[in-house]
Amino acid sequence: MGLDLRRPVLVVATAVAVVVLVVGLALHILLDWPRILHVLAATVVLLALGLVLSPSRRVEAHATRLVRPAVLLAGLTSLIAGVYVLVVAGLGRPPTHEQRTLLALSLAATGISALLYVPARRRLDAFADRLVHHKRETPDAVVRSFGARLSRAVPLEELLLQLVELLRGKLGFEAAEIWTIGNGSLDRVVSDPDRGSSSLPVGESEVSALARSRVVGEGPVSLWLPDLLAERDGAAVRVAPAVHGGELFGLIVAEQREDAPLDDEVDTALGELARQLGLVLRNVRLDGDLQASLAELRRQAEELRASRARVVAAADEERRRIERDLHDGAQQHLVGLAANLGAVERLIDQDPKEAKAVVSGLQQAAQESMESLRVLAHGVYPPLLEDRGLAEALSHAARSAAVPTSVDATGVRRYDAGVEAAVYFCCLESLQNAAKHGGDGARAKVRVWEKGESLRFEIGDDGAGLDPTVSGRGTGLTNMHDRLGAVGGELRIESTLGRGTRVMGTIPLKG
Repeated sequence: MGLDLRRPVLVVATAVAVVVLVVGLALHILLDWPRILHVLAATVVLLALGLVLSPSRRVEAHATRLVRPAVLLAGLTSLIAGVYVLVVAGLGRPPTHEQRTLLALSLAATGISALLYVPARRRLDAFADRLVHHKRETPDAVVRSFGARLSRAVPLEELLLQLVELLRGKLGFEAAEIWTIGNGSLDRVVSDPDRGSSSLPVGESEVSALARSRVVGEGPVSLWLPDLLAERDGAAVRVAPAVHGGELFGLIVAEQREDAPLDDEVDTALGELARQLGLVLRNVRLDGDLQASLAELRRQAEELRASRARVVAAADEERRRIERDLHDGAQQHLVGLAANLGAVERLIDQDPKEAKAVVSGLQQAAQESMESLRVLAHGVYPPLLEDRGLAEALSHAARSAAVPTSVDATGVRRYDAGVEAAVYFCCLESLQNAAKHGGDGARAKVRVWEKGESLRFEIGDDGAGLDPTVSGRGTGLTNMHDRLGAVGGELRIESTLGRGTRVMGTIPLKG
Protein backbone atom coordinates (compact mmCIF):
# COMPACT_ATOMS: atom_id res chain seq x y z
CA MET A 1 0.00 0.00 0.00
CA GLY A 2 1.53 3.37 -1.04
CA LEU A 3 1.94 6.20 1.46
CA ASP A 4 -0.17 9.24 0.56
CA LEU A 5 1.59 12.34 1.92
CA ARG A 6 -1.64 14.35 1.45
CA ARG A 7 -3.55 12.35 4.07
CA PRO A 8 -4.84 14.79 6.75
CA VAL A 9 -3.75 12.50 9.62
CA LEU A 10 -0.18 12.35 8.32
CA VAL A 11 -0.09 16.12 7.69
CA VAL A 12 -1.28 16.93 11.22
CA ALA A 13 1.07 14.39 12.79
CA THR A 14 4.01 15.70 10.78
CA ALA A 15 3.21 19.28 11.82
CA VAL A 16 2.99 18.26 15.49
CA ALA A 17 6.26 16.32 15.15
CA VAL A 18 7.91 19.40 13.63
CA VAL A 19 6.71 21.50 16.56
CA VAL A 20 8.02 18.98 19.12
CA LEU A 21 11.29 18.58 17.22
CA VAL A 22 11.86 22.32 16.81
CA VAL A 23 10.94 23.06 20.42
CA GLY A 24 13.18 20.23 21.65
CA LEU A 25 16.09 21.40 19.52
CA ALA A 26 15.65 25.02 20.61
CA LEU A 27 15.46 24.05 24.31
CA HIS A 28 18.54 21.88 23.91
CA ILE A 29 20.53 24.69 22.23
CA LEU A 30 19.31 27.50 24.43
CA LEU A 31 18.76 25.84 27.80
CA ASP A 32 20.81 22.64 27.46
CA TRP A 33 17.71 20.49 27.97
CA PRO A 34 17.98 16.76 27.25
CA ARG A 35 16.97 15.34 23.83
CA ILE A 36 13.96 13.48 25.20
CA LEU A 37 11.63 15.67 23.11
CA HIS A 38 13.23 14.26 19.95
CA VAL A 39 12.07 10.83 21.01
CA LEU A 40 8.58 12.22 21.53
CA ALA A 41 8.62 13.67 18.01
CA ALA A 42 9.58 10.31 16.51
CA THR A 43 6.84 8.65 18.55
CA VAL A 44 4.25 11.10 17.17
CA VAL A 45 5.30 10.34 13.58
CA LEU A 46 5.17 6.58 14.14
CA LEU A 47 1.70 6.92 15.67
CA ALA A 48 0.55 8.91 12.62
CA LEU A 49 1.91 6.26 10.28
CA GLY A 50 -0.07 3.64 12.18
CA LEU A 51 -3.27 5.67 11.78
CA VAL A 52 -2.61 6.20 8.07
CA LEU A 53 -2.03 2.50 7.43
CA SER A 54 -5.24 1.60 9.27
CA PRO A 55 -7.51 4.50 8.21
CA SER A 56 -10.59 5.57 10.13
CA ARG A 57 -13.15 7.95 8.66
CA ARG A 58 -13.78 9.55 12.02
CA VAL A 59 -10.07 10.19 12.61
CA GLU A 60 -9.71 11.54 9.06
CA ALA A 61 -12.64 13.93 9.60
CA HIS A 62 -11.12 15.33 12.80
CA ALA A 63 -7.68 15.57 11.20
CA THR A 64 -9.06 17.51 8.22
CA ARG A 65 -10.29 20.29 10.51
CA LEU A 66 -6.90 20.45 12.24
CA VAL A 67 -4.69 20.67 9.13
CA ARG A 68 -4.74 24.47 8.80
CA PRO A 69 -4.05 25.35 12.50
CA ALA A 70 -1.44 22.58 12.77
CA VAL A 71 0.52 23.83 9.75
CA LEU A 72 0.23 27.43 10.99
CA LEU A 73 1.46 26.44 14.44
CA ALA A 74 4.41 24.51 13.00
CA GLY A 75 5.41 27.48 10.84
CA LEU A 76 5.16 30.00 13.67
CA THR A 77 7.04 27.71 16.05
CA SER A 78 9.86 27.23 13.56
CA LEU A 79 10.05 30.99 12.95
CA ILE A 80 10.13 31.87 16.67
CA ALA A 81 12.66 29.16 17.50
CA GLY A 82 14.88 30.30 14.65
CA VAL A 83 14.77 33.90 15.86
CA TYR A 84 15.70 32.85 19.39
CA VAL A 85 18.57 30.70 18.15
CA LEU A 86 19.88 33.60 16.06
CA VAL A 87 19.67 35.95 19.07
CA VAL A 88 21.64 33.56 21.28
CA ALA A 89 24.14 32.92 18.48
CA GLY A 90 24.57 36.67 18.21
CA LEU A 91 25.67 36.85 21.84
CA GLY A 92 28.67 34.70 20.99
CA ARG A 93 28.57 32.79 24.28
CA PRO A 94 26.27 30.39 26.16
CA PRO A 95 23.57 32.13 28.24
CA THR A 96 24.00 32.38 32.02
CA HIS A 97 21.61 30.74 34.49
CA GLU A 98 19.63 33.94 34.92
CA GLN A 99 19.50 34.43 31.14
CA ARG A 100 18.30 30.84 30.67
CA THR A 101 15.44 31.43 33.08
CA LEU A 102 14.49 34.58 31.18
CA LEU A 103 14.77 32.73 27.88
CA ALA A 104 12.54 29.92 29.16
CA LEU A 105 9.86 32.36 30.27
CA SER A 106 10.16 34.28 27.02
CA LEU A 107 9.86 31.08 24.98
CA ALA A 108 6.78 30.05 26.97
CA ALA A 109 5.17 33.46 26.44
CA THR A 110 5.94 33.39 22.74
CA GLY A 111 4.56 29.84 22.39
CA ILE A 112 1.34 30.83 24.12
CA SER A 113 1.08 33.86 21.80
CA ALA A 114 1.52 31.61 18.79
CA LEU A 115 -1.25 29.31 20.00
CA LEU A 116 -3.63 32.23 20.57
CA TYR A 117 -2.72 34.08 17.38
CA VAL A 118 -5.52 32.79 15.13
CA PRO A 119 -8.53 33.27 17.48
CA ALA A 120 -7.15 36.59 18.74
CA ARG A 121 -6.71 37.90 15.22
CA ARG A 122 -10.29 36.91 14.31
CA ARG A 123 -11.73 38.81 17.25
CA LEU A 124 -9.51 41.85 16.73
CA ASP A 125 -10.51 42.04 13.05
CA ALA A 126 -14.19 41.96 14.01
CA PHE A 127 -13.61 44.70 16.61
CA ALA A 128 -11.76 46.87 14.09
CA ASP A 129 -14.59 46.44 11.57
CA ARG A 130 -17.12 47.58 14.15
CA LEU A 131 -15.02 50.68 14.85
CA VAL A 132 -14.65 51.50 11.15
CA HIS A 133 -18.29 50.87 10.19
CA HIS A 134 -19.85 52.37 13.30
CA LYS A 135 -21.56 49.20 14.55
CA ARG A 136 -22.93 48.35 11.08
CA GLU A 137 -22.28 45.05 9.38
CA THR A 138 -19.20 44.91 7.20
CA PRO A 139 -19.71 45.09 3.42
CA ASP A 140 -18.55 41.49 3.07
CA ALA A 141 -21.12 40.40 5.65
CA VAL A 142 -23.88 42.21 3.74
CA VAL A 143 -22.88 40.44 0.51
CA ARG A 144 -22.86 37.07 2.28
CA SER A 145 -26.22 37.82 3.88
CA PHE A 146 -27.85 38.61 0.52
CA GLY A 147 -26.19 35.59 -1.10
CA ALA A 148 -27.66 33.36 1.60
CA ARG A 149 -31.14 34.72 0.86
CA LEU A 150 -30.77 33.78 -2.80
CA SER A 151 -30.65 30.11 -1.82
CA ARG A 152 -34.12 30.37 -0.29
CA ALA A 153 -37.39 30.45 -2.22
CA VAL A 154 -38.11 34.16 -1.70
CA PRO A 155 -40.53 35.95 -4.10
CA LEU A 156 -38.79 38.45 -6.36
CA GLU A 157 -40.57 41.54 -4.98
CA GLU A 158 -39.69 40.60 -1.41
CA LEU A 159 -36.09 39.82 -2.37
CA LEU A 160 -35.64 43.20 -4.07
CA LEU A 161 -37.15 44.97 -1.08
CA GLN A 162 -34.76 43.13 1.23
CA LEU A 163 -31.85 44.21 -0.97
CA VAL A 164 -32.66 47.95 -0.82
CA GLU A 165 -33.21 47.64 2.95
CA LEU A 166 -29.77 46.03 3.26
CA LEU A 167 -28.20 48.82 1.23
CA ARG A 168 -29.77 51.51 3.35
CA GLY A 169 -29.71 49.86 6.76
CA LYS A 170 -26.43 47.90 6.64
CA LEU A 171 -24.21 49.84 4.20
CA GLY A 172 -25.30 53.29 5.39
CA PHE A 173 -26.75 54.73 2.16
CA GLU A 174 -29.36 57.45 2.52
CA ALA A 175 -31.58 55.86 -0.15
CA ALA A 176 -31.48 52.88 -2.49
CA GLU A 177 -33.40 51.95 -5.65
CA ILE A 178 -33.55 49.04 -8.07
CA TRP A 179 -34.34 49.61 -11.75
CA THR A 180 -35.00 46.89 -14.33
CA ILE A 181 -34.64 47.17 -18.09
CA GLY A 182 -37.06 45.98 -20.76
CA ASN A 183 -38.79 47.13 -23.95
CA GLY A 184 -36.48 50.13 -24.38
CA SER A 185 -36.98 51.62 -20.92
CA LEU A 186 -35.64 51.55 -17.37
CA ASP A 187 -38.32 51.03 -14.73
CA ARG A 188 -37.94 51.70 -11.00
CA VAL A 189 -39.50 48.66 -9.34
CA VAL A 190 -38.56 49.16 -5.67
CA SER A 191 -36.99 51.87 -3.51
CA ASP A 192 -36.23 52.66 0.13
CA PRO A 193 -37.61 55.12 1.11
CA ASP A 194 -40.53 54.42 -1.20
CA ARG A 195 -40.60 56.79 -4.19
CA GLY A 196 -43.15 54.95 -6.31
CA SER A 197 -42.68 53.69 -9.84
CA SER A 198 -40.94 55.58 -12.61
CA SER A 199 -39.81 54.93 -16.17
CA LEU A 200 -37.01 56.34 -18.31
CA PRO A 201 -36.42 55.68 -22.03
CA VAL A 202 -33.03 54.13 -22.78
CA GLY A 203 -31.30 53.51 -26.10
CA GLU A 204 -28.97 50.79 -27.29
CA SER A 205 -25.86 52.96 -26.87
CA GLU A 206 -26.70 53.74 -23.23
CA VAL A 207 -27.44 50.08 -22.50
CA SER A 208 -24.14 49.04 -24.09
CA ALA A 209 -22.17 51.64 -22.09
CA LEU A 210 -23.80 50.61 -18.79
CA ALA A 211 -23.26 46.92 -19.50
CA ARG A 212 -19.50 47.51 -19.85
CA SER A 213 -19.12 49.64 -16.72
CA ARG A 214 -18.78 48.85 -13.03
CA VAL A 215 -19.84 50.99 -10.08
CA VAL A 216 -19.90 54.62 -11.32
CA GLY A 217 -20.77 58.04 -9.97
CA GLU A 218 -22.55 61.14 -11.24
CA GLY A 219 -20.02 61.92 -13.99
CA PRO A 220 -20.59 58.93 -16.29
CA VAL A 221 -24.29 58.76 -15.38
CA SER A 222 -24.80 62.41 -16.38
CA LEU A 223 -23.51 61.50 -19.86
CA TRP A 224 -25.47 58.25 -20.31
CA LEU A 225 -28.67 58.81 -18.32
CA PRO A 226 -28.96 62.41 -17.12
CA ASP A 227 -32.65 61.93 -16.30
CA LEU A 228 -31.64 59.36 -13.68
CA LEU A 229 -30.01 62.15 -11.63
CA ALA A 230 -33.11 64.39 -11.67
CA GLU A 231 -34.67 65.31 -8.30
CA ARG A 232 -31.81 63.89 -6.24
CA ASP A 233 -31.42 67.09 -4.16
CA GLY A 234 -27.66 67.17 -4.61
CA ALA A 235 -27.05 63.72 -3.13
CA ALA A 236 -23.99 61.78 -4.26
CA VAL A 237 -25.09 58.84 -6.42
CA ARG A 238 -23.47 55.47 -6.96
CA VAL A 239 -24.84 53.35 -9.82
CA ALA A 240 -24.03 49.63 -10.12
CA PRO A 241 -25.18 47.88 -13.34
CA ALA A 242 -26.74 44.42 -12.83
CA VAL A 243 -25.03 42.51 -15.63
CA HIS A 244 -24.89 38.80 -16.43
CA GLY A 245 -23.18 37.28 -19.46
CA GLY A 246 -22.50 40.76 -20.87
CA GLU A 247 -26.23 41.64 -20.89
CA LEU A 248 -27.69 44.45 -18.79
CA PHE A 249 -30.72 43.45 -16.70
CA GLY A 250 -31.05 46.41 -14.36
CA LEU A 251 -29.37 48.96 -12.08
CA ILE A 252 -28.78 49.50 -8.38
CA VAL A 253 -28.93 53.24 -7.63
CA ALA A 254 -27.71 54.26 -4.16
CA GLU A 255 -27.59 57.77 -2.66
CA GLN A 256 -25.27 58.99 0.08
CA ARG A 257 -24.52 62.37 1.62
CA GLU A 258 -22.48 64.58 -0.66
CA ASP A 259 -19.83 65.03 2.03
CA ALA A 260 -19.62 61.27 2.78
CA PRO A 261 -16.19 59.81 1.93
CA LEU A 262 -15.95 57.17 -0.79
CA ASP A 263 -15.39 53.70 0.63
CA ASP A 264 -13.72 51.20 -1.67
CA GLU A 265 -15.07 48.28 0.37
CA VAL A 266 -18.62 49.56 0.02
CA ASP A 267 -18.14 50.07 -3.72
CA THR A 268 -16.80 46.51 -4.05
CA ALA A 269 -19.78 45.17 -2.08
CA LEU A 270 -22.18 47.23 -4.24
CA GLY A 271 -20.66 45.75 -7.39
CA GLU A 272 -20.91 42.20 -6.02
CA LEU A 273 -24.55 42.75 -5.02
CA ALA A 274 -25.27 44.07 -8.53
CA ARG A 275 -23.65 40.95 -10.00
CA GLN A 276 -25.87 38.72 -7.85
CA LEU A 277 -28.90 40.85 -8.81
CA GLY A 278 -28.03 40.39 -12.50
CA LEU A 279 -28.14 36.62 -12.02
CA VAL A 280 -31.49 36.86 -10.22
CA LEU A 281 -33.08 39.06 -12.91
CA ARG A 282 -31.71 36.83 -15.67
CA ASN A 283 -33.26 33.76 -14.05
CA VAL A 284 -36.56 35.62 -13.64
CA ARG A 285 -36.52 36.57 -17.33
CA LEU A 286 -35.72 33.00 -18.35
CA ASP A 287 -38.54 31.75 -16.15
CA GLY A 288 -40.91 34.29 -17.71
CA ASP A 289 -39.86 33.25 -21.21
CA LEU A 290 -40.34 29.61 -20.26
CA GLN A 291 -43.82 30.28 -18.87
CA ALA A 292 -44.73 32.23 -22.02
CA SER A 293 -43.48 29.37 -24.19
CA LEU A 294 -45.49 26.88 -22.14
CA ALA A 295 -48.59 29.07 -22.41
CA GLU A 296 -48.09 29.32 -26.18
CA LEU A 297 -47.67 25.55 -26.41
CA ARG A 298 -50.85 25.04 -24.38
CA ARG A 299 -52.69 27.50 -26.65
CA GLN A 300 -51.42 25.73 -29.77
CA ALA A 301 -52.34 22.34 -28.31
CA GLU A 302 -55.84 23.61 -27.53
CA GLU A 303 -56.18 25.04 -31.03
CA LEU A 304 -54.95 21.74 -32.45
CA ARG A 305 -57.54 19.81 -30.44
CA ALA A 306 -60.27 22.22 -31.55
CA SER A 307 -59.06 22.04 -35.15
CA ARG A 308 -59.08 18.24 -35.10
CA ALA A 309 -62.59 18.29 -33.68
CA ARG A 310 -63.70 20.67 -36.44
CA VAL A 311 -62.01 18.52 -39.09
CA VAL A 312 -63.82 15.43 -37.80
CA ALA A 313 -67.13 17.30 -37.68
CA ALA A 314 -66.54 18.74 -41.16
CA ALA A 315 -65.66 15.29 -42.51
CA ASP A 316 -68.85 13.87 -41.00
CA GLU A 317 -70.90 16.72 -42.44
CA GLU A 318 -69.24 16.25 -45.85
CA ARG A 319 -70.08 12.55 -45.81
CA ARG A 320 -73.70 13.37 -44.98
CA ARG A 321 -73.80 15.97 -47.79
CA ILE A 322 -72.39 13.48 -50.28
CA GLU A 323 -74.92 10.93 -49.08
CA ARG A 324 -77.75 13.45 -49.56
CA ASP A 325 -76.49 14.47 -52.98
CA LEU A 326 -76.18 10.85 -54.05
CA HIS A 327 -79.62 10.02 -52.68
CA ASP A 328 -81.39 13.07 -54.07
CA GLY A 329 -79.48 13.30 -57.33
CA ALA A 330 -77.60 10.40 -58.91
CA GLN A 331 -79.53 7.72 -57.01
CA GLN A 332 -82.90 9.13 -58.13
CA HIS A 333 -81.68 9.24 -61.71
CA LEU A 334 -80.54 5.61 -61.46
CA VAL A 335 -83.89 4.57 -59.94
CA GLY A 336 -85.67 6.28 -62.81
CA LEU A 337 -83.38 4.57 -65.30
CA ALA A 338 -84.12 1.18 -63.73
CA ALA A 339 -87.90 1.81 -63.88
CA ASN A 340 -87.77 2.98 -67.51
CA LEU A 341 -85.62 0.00 -68.46
CA GLY A 342 -88.38 -2.25 -67.06
CA ALA A 343 -90.94 -0.37 -69.15
CA VAL A 344 -88.77 -0.78 -72.27
CA GLU A 345 -88.57 -4.50 -71.60
CA ARG A 346 -92.36 -4.73 -71.50
CA LEU A 347 -92.90 -2.50 -74.57
CA ILE A 348 -90.20 -3.87 -76.80
CA ASP A 349 -92.49 -6.67 -78.07
CA GLN A 350 -95.84 -4.93 -77.71
CA ASP A 351 -94.99 -1.44 -79.03
CA PRO A 352 -91.48 -1.15 -80.53
CA LYS A 353 -92.09 2.48 -81.51
CA GLU A 354 -92.96 3.50 -77.99
CA ALA A 355 -90.03 1.47 -76.68
CA LYS A 356 -87.71 3.41 -78.99
CA ALA A 357 -89.06 6.70 -77.63
CA VAL A 358 -88.46 5.53 -74.04
CA VAL A 359 -84.87 4.52 -74.91
CA SER A 360 -84.27 8.01 -76.26
CA GLY A 361 -85.42 9.43 -72.91
CA LEU A 362 -83.16 6.98 -71.10
CA GLN A 363 -80.17 8.34 -72.96
CA GLN A 364 -81.00 11.86 -71.77
CA ALA A 365 -81.49 10.60 -68.19
CA ALA A 366 -78.12 8.83 -68.34
CA GLN A 367 -76.46 12.10 -69.44
CA GLU A 368 -78.10 13.92 -66.51
CA SER A 369 -76.89 11.21 -64.11
CA MET A 370 -73.35 11.53 -65.42
CA GLU A 371 -73.48 15.32 -65.05
CA SER A 372 -74.80 14.98 -61.52
CA LEU A 373 -71.97 12.62 -60.62
CA ARG A 374 -69.43 14.94 -62.28
CA VAL A 375 -70.63 17.93 -60.26
CA LEU A 376 -70.53 15.85 -57.10
CA ALA A 377 -67.00 14.65 -57.82
CA HIS A 378 -65.93 18.21 -58.61
CA GLY A 379 -67.05 19.32 -55.15
CA VAL A 380 -65.00 16.61 -53.48
CA TYR A 381 -61.78 17.12 -55.44
CA PRO A 382 -61.66 18.97 -58.76
CA PRO A 383 -60.47 16.66 -61.57
CA LEU A 384 -58.67 19.57 -63.22
CA LEU A 385 -56.63 20.18 -60.06
CA GLU A 386 -55.66 16.52 -59.93
CA ASP A 387 -54.82 16.31 -63.63
CA ARG A 388 -53.28 19.73 -64.44
CA GLY A 389 -52.26 21.34 -61.12
CA LEU A 390 -52.83 24.64 -59.35
CA ALA A 391 -52.31 27.08 -62.22
CA GLU A 392 -54.91 25.48 -64.51
CA ALA A 393 -57.41 24.81 -61.73
CA LEU A 394 -57.22 28.38 -60.37
CA SER A 395 -57.52 29.87 -63.85
CA HIS A 396 -60.65 27.78 -64.47
CA ALA A 397 -62.08 28.78 -61.07
CA ALA A 398 -61.36 32.47 -61.80
CA ARG A 399 -63.38 32.34 -65.02
CA SER A 400 -66.45 31.17 -63.13
CA ALA A 401 -65.95 33.41 -60.06
CA ALA A 402 -68.64 35.92 -59.09
CA VAL A 403 -66.14 38.83 -59.25
CA PRO A 404 -63.73 39.60 -62.12
CA THR A 405 -60.55 37.76 -61.16
CA SER A 406 -57.04 37.55 -62.57
CA VAL A 407 -54.57 34.80 -61.72
CA ASP A 408 -50.76 34.96 -61.60
CA ALA A 409 -49.30 31.49 -60.98
CA THR A 410 -46.24 31.68 -63.22
CA GLY A 411 -43.56 29.17 -62.33
CA VAL A 412 -45.78 27.16 -59.99
CA ARG A 413 -45.04 23.44 -60.21
CA ARG A 414 -46.81 20.35 -58.91
CA TYR A 415 -46.95 19.72 -55.15
CA ASP A 416 -48.39 17.21 -52.74
CA ALA A 417 -52.14 16.73 -53.17
CA GLY A 418 -52.80 18.08 -49.67
CA VAL A 419 -50.82 21.26 -50.34
CA GLU A 420 -52.52 21.89 -53.69
CA ALA A 421 -55.97 21.24 -52.23
CA ALA A 422 -55.30 23.61 -49.29
CA VAL A 423 -54.24 26.46 -51.60
CA TYR A 424 -57.05 25.83 -54.11
CA PHE A 425 -59.91 25.76 -51.61
CA CYS A 426 -58.51 28.72 -49.64
CA CYS A 427 -58.45 30.72 -52.86
CA LEU A 428 -62.03 29.67 -53.69
CA GLU A 429 -63.23 30.61 -50.21
CA SER A 430 -61.49 33.99 -50.48
CA LEU A 431 -63.09 34.70 -53.85
CA GLN A 432 -66.51 33.82 -52.43
CA ASN A 433 -65.88 36.23 -49.53
CA ALA A 434 -64.79 38.93 -52.00
CA ALA A 435 -68.06 38.50 -53.89
CA LYS A 436 -70.02 38.55 -50.63
CA HIS A 437 -68.35 41.51 -48.91
CA GLY A 438 -66.58 43.41 -51.70
CA GLY A 439 -69.64 45.16 -53.10
CA ASP A 440 -70.42 46.25 -56.65
CA GLY A 441 -67.46 46.81 -58.94
CA ALA A 442 -65.00 44.84 -56.84
CA ARG A 443 -62.17 43.06 -58.60
CA ALA A 444 -59.88 40.35 -57.28
CA LYS A 445 -56.41 39.05 -58.03
CA VAL A 446 -54.95 35.65 -57.12
CA ARG A 447 -51.18 35.24 -56.93
CA VAL A 448 -49.29 32.00 -56.16
CA TRP A 449 -45.50 31.76 -56.01
CA GLU A 450 -42.57 30.03 -54.34
CA LYS A 451 -40.23 31.91 -52.01
CA GLY A 452 -37.32 30.13 -50.39
CA GLU A 453 -38.54 26.89 -48.88
CA SER A 454 -42.22 27.83 -48.87
CA LEU A 455 -45.23 28.11 -51.19
CA ARG A 456 -47.09 31.39 -50.81
CA PHE A 457 -50.41 32.67 -52.09
CA GLU A 458 -52.31 35.90 -51.85
CA ILE A 459 -55.87 36.86 -52.77
CA GLY A 460 -56.52 40.60 -52.80
CA ASP A 461 -59.57 42.61 -53.73
CA ASP A 462 -60.32 46.32 -54.00
CA GLY A 463 -63.77 46.07 -52.49
CA ALA A 464 -65.38 47.59 -49.41
CA GLY A 465 -63.18 45.72 -46.92
CA LEU A 466 -64.10 44.41 -43.49
CA ASP A 467 -64.63 46.25 -40.22
CA PRO A 468 -62.20 44.66 -37.70
CA THR A 469 -64.38 45.73 -34.78
CA VAL A 470 -67.34 43.66 -35.94
CA SER A 471 -65.79 40.99 -38.14
CA GLY A 472 -65.07 37.69 -36.46
CA ARG A 473 -63.78 34.40 -37.75
CA GLY A 474 -66.65 32.75 -39.55
CA THR A 475 -66.93 29.18 -40.70
CA GLY A 476 -65.14 29.90 -43.97
CA LEU A 477 -62.11 31.52 -42.33
CA THR A 478 -62.01 28.79 -39.71
CA ASN A 479 -61.93 26.15 -42.43
CA MET A 480 -59.13 28.01 -44.18
CA HIS A 481 -57.06 28.10 -40.97
CA ASP A 482 -57.71 24.41 -40.42
CA ARG A 483 -56.77 23.47 -43.99
CA LEU A 484 -53.46 25.32 -43.80
CA GLY A 485 -52.75 24.10 -40.28
CA ALA A 486 -53.12 20.52 -41.48
CA VAL A 487 -50.16 21.02 -43.87
CA GLY A 488 -48.11 23.17 -41.46
CA GLY A 489 -49.08 26.47 -43.05
CA GLU A 490 -50.16 29.85 -41.68
CA LEU A 491 -52.88 32.30 -42.73
CA ARG A 492 -52.91 36.07 -42.32
CA ILE A 493 -55.70 38.48 -43.21
CA GLU A 494 -55.46 42.27 -43.65
CA SER A 495 -58.56 44.33 -44.25
CA THR A 496 -59.43 48.01 -44.01
CA LEU A 497 -62.82 49.60 -44.56
CA GLY A 498 -62.94 51.11 -48.02
CA ARG A 499 -59.56 49.68 -49.06
CA GLY A 500 -60.28 46.02 -49.68
CA THR A 501 -59.02 42.79 -48.17
CA ARG A 502 -55.83 40.71 -48.53
CA VAL A 503 -55.69 37.04 -47.61
CA MET A 504 -52.11 35.70 -47.40
CA GLY A 505 -50.98 32.15 -46.79
CA THR A 506 -47.62 30.41 -46.39
CA ILE A 507 -46.98 26.65 -46.55
CA PRO A 508 -43.50 25.20 -45.86
CA LEU A 509 -42.29 22.85 -48.58
CA LYS A 510 -40.48 19.63 -47.86
CA GLY A 511 -37.02 19.26 -49.38
